[in-house]
Amino acid sequence: MSQLALTLPQALTMMLAAQGLLQPPTMTATKDDVLACIRQMGALQIDTIHVVARSPYLVLWSRLGDYTPAWLDEHLAEGRLFEYWAHAACFLPSEDFGLHRRMFLSDQFNNWYRHWYDQYPQEMAAVLEYVRQNGEVRSRDFERSDGKKGTWWDWKLEKRALEYWFTVGELMIVRRENFQRVYNLRERVLPEWRDEQAPSLDDTLDALALRSVQALGFARAGWVADYFRLTKKDTLARVKALAEAGRLETLRVEGWDEPCYVHPSQMALAEQAAAGQLEPTYTTLLSPFDPLVWDRKRAQELFGFDYTIECYLPAEKRIYGYFSLPVLSRGTLVGRLDAKANRQTKTFEVRSLHLEPGVELDGTLKADLEEALQRCADWHQTPKVEFLPRIHTRPTSD
Repeated sequence: MSQLALTLPQALTMMLAAQGLLQPPTMTATKDDVLACIRQMGALQIDTIHVVARSPYLVLWSRLGDYTPAWLDEHLAEGRLFEYWAHAACFLPSEDFGLHRRMFLSDQFNNWYRHWYDQYPQEMAAVLEYVRQNGEVRSRDFERSDGKKGTWWDWKLEKRALEYWFTVGELMIVRRENFQRVYNLRERVLPEWRDEQAPSLDDTLDALALRSVQALGFARAGWVADYFRLTKKDTLARVKALAEAGRLETLRVEGWDEPCYVHPSQMALAEQAAAGQLEPTYTTLLSPFDPLVWDRKRAQELFGFDYTIECYLPAEKRIYGYFSLPVLSRGTLVGRLDAKANRQTKTFEVRSLHLEPGVELDGTLKADLEEALQRCADWHQTPKVEFLPRIHTRPTSD
């Protein structure tokens, strides 16, 4: 049988379908839908910035529409999800714990925060012993004694200790309270777990590569490592070996020389895409940490979308805004929107909209965007949408 060939727009529809972003949701979301959505993506990245909804909640809204954010917290507290480093800090399905525990036990994380332990070994050990003696704990349970105000880059020592023991897998996150982590010993959170249950490292890396391709719908070999932050060189060879073993299928995207890879479970979706049966009709806002765009190089290759989050830049160096949101409309990333949910005035402020080169704010896009903004504003419980008159077209790169 000849190799399946897709145009780039057809391939994009396949990725959007696999990511749950092809068409708007048609049913009212349930708590089970939240868990199913995270399983479909494989990982839900965590970020604490709260200009609009925090990133994990916004990623789910982009796919589910109006839903109850507390459901995410409940799944964590009820043990259906756990937290660990994957693409970054992520919520992960509990059934994948063995895979990520194997990564805990590999060399990948051994040196993370190690300098903290080397500098303060007695204090680090004391915090772990405190948890052992007293049970679950929050960072705020420890008073800061150095007179400084805590920031994410200047944590107090006890917070550093908690994060160190979490990173090496001695502590886990039991739940979150007002989005603050509550820690406890791993053996208390998962008393039945034994490390002998974890698959081999080779099987783990195979499984994570396969999950990456499945979550993306289709993938170039060079995209696969980023999804779970695997080693690039090893993953390139691994993807090719999985294809040779028949565990991945290949397809061709017109205009690209290298093959693309598809999980066998997604071949029916690929055939639908090739037949033109997948139509992108959805317009929505995306988090900067959405899986569709978190790999900036992939977003550039697929959509021609050159995106950098600017919240870490000084204000005078920002072009698009502190926390600009990519705008997905009918299969295209048409621009980025700087917004703020003002919860005191119940106003959703649209500070600026930067459209991509060649994109015009015609009647269809304007209506789609206004509807998406109102949905997002209503979900934030800031139903008054306030437009500030700053609409720009991003200049074409030289």
